[in-house]
Amino acid sequence: MSDSSTPAVDEQAPTRTRDSMPRATTWNRLGEIPHLGLIIALVLLAVVGLVTVPGTFATASNLVSVLSLAATIGVITVGATFVIIGGGIDLSVGAVMALASVWATTLATQSFGPFVMIICALLVGTGAGLVNGLLISYGRMVPFIATLAMLVAARGLAQRMSDRKTQLIQQGNQVIVDMSTTRVLGLPVLVYIFAVVVVLGWLLLNRTTFGRRTYAVGGNPEAARLAGIDVRRHTVLLYALSGLCCGIAAVLIMARTTTGSSTHGDLYELDAIAAVIIGGTLLTGGRGTIVGSILGLLIFTVITNLFILNGLNTADQLIAKGLIIVVAVLLQRRSLTSRT
Repeated sequence: MSDSSTPAVDEQAPTRTRDSMPRATTWNRLGEIPHLGLIIALVLLAVVGLVTVPGTFATASNLVSVLSLAATIGVITVGATFVIIGGGIDLSVGAVMALASVWATTLATQSFGPFVMIICALLVGTGAGLVNGLLISYGRMVPFIATLAMLVAARGLAQRMSDRKTQLIQQGNQVIVDMSTTRVLGLPVLVYIFAVVVVLGWLLLNRTTFGRRTYAVGGNPEAARLAGIDVRRHTVLLYALSGLCCGIAAVLIMARTTTGSSTHGDLYELDAIAAVIIGGTLLTGGRGTIVGSILGLLIFTVITNLFILNGLNTADQLIAKGLIIVVAVLLQRRSLTSRT
Protein backbone atom coordinates (compact mmCIF):
# COMPACT_ATOMS: atom_id res chain seq x y z
CA MET A 1 0.00 0.00 0.00
CA SER A 2 1.58 3.30 -1.13
CA ASP A 3 1.73 6.47 0.91
CA SER A 4 -0.90 8.82 -0.56
CA SER A 5 0.91 11.87 0.87
CA THR A 6 3.95 11.37 -1.36
CA PRO A 7 3.68 13.59 -4.44
CA ALA A 8 3.98 11.95 -7.82
CA VAL A 9 7.09 12.69 -9.82
CA ASP A 10 6.70 13.65 -13.45
CA GLU A 11 9.58 11.96 -15.20
CA GLN A 12 8.91 14.02 -18.35
CA ALA A 13 9.37 17.33 -16.53
CA PRO A 14 12.63 19.01 -17.48
CA THR A 15 15.14 19.49 -14.69
CA ARG A 16 16.86 22.86 -14.19
CA THR A 17 20.60 22.47 -14.38
CA ARG A 18 23.32 25.09 -13.87
CA ASP A 19 23.64 25.41 -17.65
CA SER A 20 19.91 26.07 -18.04
CA MET A 21 19.78 28.75 -15.29
CA PRO A 22 19.68 32.35 -16.51
CA ARG A 23 23.15 33.84 -16.59
CA ALA A 24 23.95 37.27 -15.16
CA THR A 25 24.61 39.78 -17.89
CA THR A 26 27.71 41.93 -18.02
CA TRP A 27 25.52 44.93 -17.15
CA ASN A 28 24.25 43.21 -14.01
CA ARG A 29 27.78 42.38 -12.97
CA LEU A 30 28.80 46.02 -13.46
CA GLY A 31 25.83 47.11 -11.40
CA GLU A 32 27.16 45.10 -8.48
CA ILE A 33 30.40 47.12 -8.33
CA PRO A 34 30.22 49.36 -5.24
CA HIS A 35 29.88 53.10 -5.99
CA LEU A 36 30.22 52.54 -9.75
CA GLY A 37 28.09 55.59 -10.54
CA LEU A 38 30.28 57.83 -8.38
CA ILE A 39 33.45 56.50 -9.99
CA ILE A 40 32.03 57.11 -13.48
CA ALA A 41 30.99 60.66 -12.50
CA LEU A 42 34.49 61.37 -11.19
CA VAL A 43 36.07 60.03 -14.39
CA LEU A 44 33.74 62.16 -16.52
CA LEU A 45 34.65 65.27 -14.53
CA ALA A 46 38.32 64.47 -15.09
CA VAL A 47 37.65 64.20 -18.83
CA VAL A 48 35.90 67.58 -18.76
CA GLY A 49 38.94 69.06 -17.02
CA LEU A 50 41.32 67.58 -19.57
CA VAL A 51 39.21 68.98 -22.43
CA THR A 52 38.48 72.47 -21.08
CA VAL A 53 41.77 73.26 -19.31
CA PRO A 54 44.23 70.63 -20.56
CA GLY A 55 47.35 72.58 -19.60
CA THR A 56 46.28 73.18 -16.03
CA PHE A 57 43.94 70.50 -14.73
CA ALA A 58 46.26 67.50 -14.99
CA THR A 59 49.30 69.23 -13.51
CA ALA A 60 50.80 67.97 -10.28
CA SER A 61 50.32 71.33 -8.55
CA ASN A 62 46.60 71.38 -9.35
CA LEU A 63 46.06 67.80 -8.17
CA VAL A 64 47.85 68.62 -4.91
CA SER A 65 45.65 71.70 -4.58
CA VAL A 66 42.51 69.58 -5.04
CA LEU A 67 43.63 67.06 -2.43
CA SER A 68 44.62 69.79 0.03
CA LEU A 69 41.21 71.43 -0.28
CA ALA A 70 39.47 68.06 0.01
CA ALA A 71 41.47 67.19 3.13
CA THR A 72 39.90 69.86 5.35
CA ILE A 73 36.30 69.30 4.29
CA GLY A 74 36.96 65.57 4.04
CA VAL A 75 37.77 65.18 7.73
CA ILE A 76 34.48 66.94 8.55
CA THR A 77 32.70 64.68 6.05
CA VAL A 78 33.88 61.57 7.91
CA GLY A 79 32.25 62.82 11.11
CA ALA A 80 29.11 63.90 9.25
CA THR A 81 28.81 60.40 7.75
CA PHE A 82 28.61 58.84 11.22
CA VAL A 83 26.01 61.36 12.40
CA ILE A 84 23.76 60.96 9.36
CA ILE A 85 24.00 57.15 9.35
CA GLY A 86 22.99 57.38 13.02
CA GLY A 87 19.82 59.23 12.03
CA GLY A 88 20.97 62.76 12.88
CA ILE A 89 22.21 65.91 11.17
CA ASP A 90 24.89 68.43 12.13
CA LEU A 91 24.63 71.94 10.72
CA SER A 92 27.25 73.40 13.04
CA VAL A 93 30.40 71.76 11.65
CA GLY A 94 31.73 74.83 9.80
CA ALA A 95 31.13 77.18 12.73
CA VAL A 96 32.63 74.73 15.24
CA MET A 97 35.73 74.44 13.07
CA ALA A 98 36.01 78.25 12.96
CA LEU A 99 35.62 78.48 16.75
CA ALA A 100 38.30 75.82 17.29
CA SER A 101 40.71 77.64 14.95
CA VAL A 102 40.15 80.99 16.70
CA TRP A 103 40.49 79.54 20.18
CA ALA A 104 43.69 77.70 19.23
CA THR A 105 45.30 80.84 17.72
CA THR A 106 44.70 83.31 20.54
CA LEU A 107 47.90 84.82 21.94
CA ALA A 108 47.29 83.06 25.27
CA THR A 109 47.04 79.65 23.63
CA GLN A 110 49.94 80.21 21.23
CA SER A 111 52.24 81.10 24.10
CA PHE A 112 52.15 77.44 25.21
CA GLY A 113 53.37 76.11 21.88
CA PRO A 114 52.00 74.24 18.86
CA PHE A 115 51.05 71.01 20.60
CA VAL A 116 48.87 72.85 23.11
CA MET A 117 47.27 74.66 20.16
CA ILE A 118 46.45 71.33 18.51
CA ILE A 119 45.06 69.86 21.74
CA CYS A 120 43.01 73.03 22.29
CA ALA A 121 41.45 72.76 18.81
CA LEU A 122 40.57 69.09 19.36
CA LEU A 123 39.06 69.77 22.81
CA VAL A 124 36.99 72.73 21.59
CA GLY A 125 35.61 70.73 18.68
CA THR A 126 34.84 67.69 20.82
CA GLY A 127 33.26 69.86 23.52
CA ALA A 128 30.94 71.56 21.05
CA GLY A 129 29.96 68.13 19.69
CA LEU A 130 29.22 66.90 23.21
CA VAL A 131 26.93 69.88 23.80
CA ASN A 132 25.07 69.06 20.57
CA GLY A 133 24.72 65.42 21.58
CA LEU A 134 23.50 66.21 25.11
CA LEU A 135 20.91 68.69 23.84
CA ILE A 136 19.60 66.17 21.33
CA SER A 137 19.73 63.03 23.48
CA TYR A 138 18.85 64.27 26.95
CA GLY A 139 17.32 67.65 26.12
CA ARG A 140 15.16 65.94 23.49
CA MET A 141 15.78 68.72 20.98
CA VAL A 142 15.41 68.10 17.25
CA PRO A 143 18.91 67.69 15.72
CA PHE A 144 18.21 70.39 13.14
CA ILE A 145 17.34 72.97 15.83
CA ALA A 146 20.10 72.01 18.28
CA THR A 147 22.89 72.13 15.69
CA LEU A 148 21.46 75.28 14.10
CA ALA A 149 21.67 76.95 17.53
CA MET A 150 25.26 75.74 17.86
CA LEU A 151 26.06 77.10 14.40
CA VAL A 152 24.91 80.59 15.40
CA ALA A 153 26.45 80.49 18.90
CA ALA A 154 29.83 79.09 17.79
CA ARG A 155 30.16 81.59 14.97
CA GLY A 156 29.23 84.45 17.31
CA LEU A 157 31.67 83.28 20.00
CA ALA A 158 34.43 83.03 17.40
CA GLN A 159 33.73 86.59 16.26
CA ARG A 160 33.78 87.90 19.84
CA MET A 161 37.02 86.10 20.74
CA SER A 162 38.81 87.33 17.62
CA ASP A 163 37.12 90.75 17.53
CA ARG A 164 36.35 89.87 13.89
CA LYS A 165 40.07 89.94 13.12
CA THR A 166 42.26 87.27 11.52
CA GLN A 167 44.73 85.78 14.01
CA LEU A 168 48.12 84.87 12.57
CA ILE A 169 50.13 81.88 13.73
CA GLN A 170 53.35 83.10 15.32
CA GLN A 171 56.79 82.07 14.13
CA GLY A 172 57.45 79.83 17.12
CA ASN A 173 54.55 77.56 16.14
CA GLN A 174 55.91 76.63 12.73
CA VAL A 175 55.11 72.94 13.33
CA ILE A 176 51.46 73.58 12.41
CA VAL A 177 52.37 75.46 9.24
CA ASP A 178 54.77 72.65 8.27
CA MET A 179 51.77 70.31 7.91
CA SER A 180 50.89 72.20 4.74
CA THR A 181 54.37 73.04 3.43
CA THR A 182 56.25 69.81 4.18
CA ARG A 183 55.77 67.19 1.48
CA VAL A 184 56.25 63.45 1.58
CA LEU A 185 56.30 61.71 -1.82
CA GLY A 186 55.02 64.93 -3.36
CA LEU A 187 51.99 65.32 -1.06
CA PRO A 188 51.57 67.66 1.94
CA VAL A 189 51.44 66.09 5.39
CA LEU A 190 47.86 67.28 5.85
CA VAL A 191 46.76 64.99 3.01
CA TYR A 192 48.21 62.03 4.90
CA ILE A 193 46.40 63.16 8.05
CA PHE A 194 43.19 63.17 6.04
CA ALA A 195 43.94 59.67 4.76
CA VAL A 196 44.55 58.40 8.30
CA VAL A 197 41.22 59.85 9.46
CA VAL A 198 39.42 58.16 6.55
CA VAL A 199 41.01 54.78 7.27
CA LEU A 200 40.25 55.01 10.99
CA GLY A 201 36.69 56.09 10.22
CA TRP A 202 36.22 53.14 7.86
CA LEU A 203 37.56 50.69 10.44
CA LEU A 204 35.37 52.17 13.18
CA LEU A 205 32.25 51.98 11.03
CA ASN A 206 32.82 48.57 9.46
CA ARG A 207 34.90 46.57 11.90
CA THR A 208 33.67 47.51 15.38
CA THR A 209 30.60 47.19 17.56
CA PHE A 210 30.34 50.98 17.56
CA GLY A 211 29.79 50.94 13.81
CA ARG A 212 27.15 48.21 13.95
CA ARG A 213 25.34 50.11 16.68
CA THR A 214 25.44 53.26 14.55
CA TYR A 215 23.63 51.49 11.72
CA ALA A 216 21.14 50.02 14.19
CA VAL A 217 20.37 53.36 15.86
CA GLY A 218 19.93 55.08 12.50
CA GLY A 219 17.82 52.31 11.01
CA ASN A 220 15.38 51.85 13.89
CA PRO A 221 16.10 53.57 17.23
CA GLU A 222 13.31 51.75 19.08
CA ALA A 223 14.46 48.34 17.89
CA ALA A 224 18.03 49.28 18.85
CA ARG A 225 16.84 50.24 22.34
CA LEU A 226 14.98 46.95 22.73
CA ALA A 227 18.13 45.14 21.62
CA GLY A 228 19.99 46.62 24.59
CA ILE A 229 21.72 49.58 22.93
CA ASP A 230 21.84 52.80 24.96
CA VAL A 231 20.57 54.98 22.11
CA ARG A 232 20.97 58.29 23.93
CA ARG A 233 24.55 57.64 24.97
CA HIS A 234 25.44 56.43 21.49
CA THR A 235 23.94 59.58 19.96
CA VAL A 236 26.07 61.73 22.27
CA LEU A 237 29.17 59.82 21.16
CA LEU A 238 28.28 60.32 17.49
CA TYR A 239 28.07 64.09 17.86
CA ALA A 240 31.24 64.14 19.97
CA LEU A 241 32.97 62.26 17.12
CA SER A 242 31.70 64.83 14.65
CA GLY A 243 33.04 67.59 16.87
CA LEU A 244 36.43 65.87 17.12
CA CYS A 245 36.59 65.78 13.32
CA CYS A 246 35.84 69.53 13.30
CA GLY A 247 38.77 70.04 15.67
CA ILE A 248 41.10 68.08 13.38
CA ALA A 249 39.82 70.08 10.40
CA ALA A 250 40.55 73.29 12.34
CA VAL A 251 44.19 72.23 12.69
CA LEU A 252 44.36 71.50 8.94
CA ILE A 253 42.86 74.84 7.93
CA MET A 254 45.21 76.62 10.35
CA ALA A 255 48.08 74.86 8.57
CA ARG A 256 46.78 75.81 5.11
CA THR A 257 46.05 79.47 5.85
CA THR A 258 48.48 80.09 8.78
CA THR A 259 45.55 81.79 10.51
CA GLY A 260 42.60 81.31 12.80
CA SER A 261 39.47 83.18 11.74
CA SER A 262 35.77 83.38 12.51
CA THR A 263 35.13 83.22 8.75
CA HIS A 264 36.72 79.78 8.35
CA GLY A 265 34.36 76.98 7.37
CA ASP A 266 31.67 79.15 5.79
CA LEU A 267 29.15 76.80 4.13
CA TYR A 268 31.31 73.77 4.97
CA GLU A 269 28.19 72.15 6.39
CA LEU A 270 26.69 72.35 2.90
CA ASP A 271 29.70 70.66 1.30
CA ALA A 272 29.98 67.96 3.97
CA ILE A 273 26.29 67.03 4.01
CA ALA A 274 26.11 67.18 0.22
CA ALA A 275 29.13 64.86 -0.09
CA VAL A 276 27.53 62.38 2.31
CA ILE A 277 24.23 62.43 0.39
CA ILE A 278 25.95 62.11 -3.00
CA GLY A 279 27.87 59.17 -1.56
CA GLY A 280 24.66 57.25 -0.99
CA THR A 281 24.01 57.78 2.73
CA LEU A 282 20.31 57.99 3.53
CA LEU A 283 19.16 61.20 5.21
CA THR A 284 16.82 59.06 7.30
CA GLY A 285 19.79 57.06 8.61
CA GLY A 286 20.67 53.39 8.74
CA ARG A 287 22.63 53.19 5.49
CA GLY A 288 25.83 54.69 4.17
CA THR A 289 29.57 54.22 3.69
CA ILE A 290 32.74 56.17 4.31
CA VAL A 291 34.04 55.35 0.83
CA GLY A 292 30.88 56.69 -0.80
CA SER A 293 31.10 59.92 1.19
CA ILE A 294 34.73 60.47 0.18
CA LEU A 295 33.90 59.85 -3.49
CA GLY A 296 31.06 62.36 -3.16
CA LEU A 297 33.49 64.83 -1.60
CA LEU A 298 35.99 64.38 -4.43
CA ILE A 299 33.22 65.00 -6.98
CA PHE A 300 32.30 68.28 -5.30
CA THR A 301 35.94 69.32 -4.92
CA VAL A 302 36.73 68.62 -8.58
CA ILE A 303 33.61 70.56 -9.64
CA THR A 304 34.78 73.54 -7.56
CA ASN A 305 38.26 73.23 -9.07
CA LEU A 306 36.85 73.15 -12.61
CA PHE A 307 34.75 76.26 -11.97
CA ILE A 308 37.82 78.11 -10.67
CA LEU A 309 40.09 77.02 -13.53
CA ASN A 310 37.47 78.02 -16.11
CA GLY A 311 36.92 81.41 -14.45
CA LEU A 312 33.25 80.80 -13.70
CA ASN A 313 31.29 82.73 -11.11
CA THR A 314 31.16 81.56 -7.49
CA ALA A 315 27.38 81.97 -7.54
CA ASP A 316 27.21 79.47 -10.40
CA GLN A 317 29.14 76.99 -8.27
CA LEU A 318 26.52 77.21 -5.53
CA ILE A 319 23.70 76.80 -8.04
CA ALA A 320 25.37 73.70 -9.51
CA LYS A 321 25.91 72.21 -6.04
CA GLY A 322 22.30 72.85 -5.11
CA LEU A 323 21.06 71.11 -8.24
CA ILE A 324 23.34 68.14 -7.60
CA ILE A 325 21.96 67.79 -4.06
CA VAL A 326 18.36 67.86 -5.33
CA VAL A 327 19.10 65.23 -7.99
CA ALA A 328 20.87 63.00 -5.46
CA VAL A 329 17.96 63.12 -3.01
CA LEU A 330 15.44 62.41 -5.78
CA LEU A 331 17.49 59.42 -6.92
CA GLN A 332 17.61 58.16 -3.31
CA ARG A 333 13.84 58.37 -3.01
CA ARG A 334 13.36 56.61 -6.34
CA SER A 335 15.74 53.86 -5.25
CA LEU A 336 13.87 53.35 -1.98
CA THR A 337 10.49 53.32 -3.75
CA SER A 338 11.67 50.69 -6.25
CA ARG A 339 12.83 48.42 -3.38
CA THR A 340 9.52 48.51 -1.55
